[in-house]
Amino acid sequence: MKKILILASNPRKDLNLDEEIRQLKEVINNSRNGEYFELVDELEVRVSDLQELMFKHRPQIVHFCGHGGGTQGLVFNSDEGQEQLVGTEALSELFSLFASKCNIECVLLNACYSEKQARKIRAHIKYVIGMNQEIRDDAAIAFSIGFYRALGYACGIEDAYKFGCNAIQLEISGSSPRSMVAEPQRKLEVIDTFKNTAIPEHLKPVLILNPSLS
Repeated sequence: MKKILILASNPRKDLNLDEEIRQLKEVINNSRNGEYFELVDELEVRVSDLQELMFKHRPQIVHFCGHGGGTQGLVFNSDEGQEQLVGTEALSELFSLFASKCNIECVLLNACYSEKQARKIRAHIKYVIGMNQEIRDDAAIAFSIGFYRALGYACGIEDAYKFGCNAIQLEISGSSPRSMVAEPQRKLEVIDTFKNTAIPEHLKPVLILNPSLS
């Protein structure tokens, strides 16, 4: 049995993560091989919780849903209930320490601008998925549903990634971006030429593979 650990953090209270997790559980449970997966969700995750949750659950798939801050890292809750960024190096070291202890196969960072963290984590985990731009909330959810549905029907990670991207093409409708930056600030922010070039939503998830890891 493979354990999926969902780490959800939304200190801004602007994402419907409860509904997102409910849909993921439903997709897994309704799939042909759903009994081979155990999905555990942890809400309002604080930075101080991360090591404890990894030791406690020892997952094979780690899924983060929430906000990304690009080069600054991923957004978690602080002990005071505020936003606290965890930087790329710290996240990479976390997965370096737990990669063999948990036999982690895949990390999915379902947050805007999380490609930088995904590429760093790849040194320790064979499959890592991040987002190379700001992704709409409905697209992020559609990707997760397509990804886990495929896993539940015995697809491998690479095929599940393709089904996730196709689910975005099939299902998305108008919604809000999954970004940590307020709208007025986003309009003024220049990240780089590539990230200011709009691309289709289904091309924003990026699968990063480390073929040297078994």
